[in-house]
Amino acid sequence: MKAMTAIAARKEKGFTLIELVMVIVILGILAAFALPRFADLGSEARTSALNGAIGAVKSAAGIAHSACLARATCDDSDGATLALDGDTINMANAYPEAAAGGIDDAAQIADDFILAAPSGTEPNRTILISADDGSGSALANCNFTYAENTGTVTASNTNGC
Repeated sequence: MKAMTAIAARKEKGFTLIELVMVIVILGILAAFALPRFADLGSEARTSALNGAIGAVKSAAGIAHSACLARATCDDSDGATLALDGDTINMANAYPEAAAGGIDDAAQIADDFILAAPSGTEPNRTILISADDGSGSALANCNFTYAENTGTVTASNTNGC
């Protein structure tokens, strides 16, 4: 008799099936509200990459300009070259050229960004540098402009990143 009362007095510990189902339903509802907040991380990543490229272009232009001014072989004329980090950088106006082989090599962004054809004439030539959409095409509203006469980023557009 003593054994039967001991078994009856012992309570089982654990969750019922209904409690487990309710927890799963609540987690599902929370996930449904949280998912849209994190769904568009690609746009933020492209915007951040573009901002990083802008910083790289500004730094590379400054470094190349300083190196050019410090060397007697580099002058303000178009067609000058500068050896930096094992790469030959085409220079114009003592800044990296606004063309392939110029600022893209100096900033080392050639693999990740698309360079449009340079526009304008010497010494006021600019180039549009756009984010790659992943298939080798430029994103239309995710770009910035580099001016070779001053070595600056003159405009940036992150609306379409």
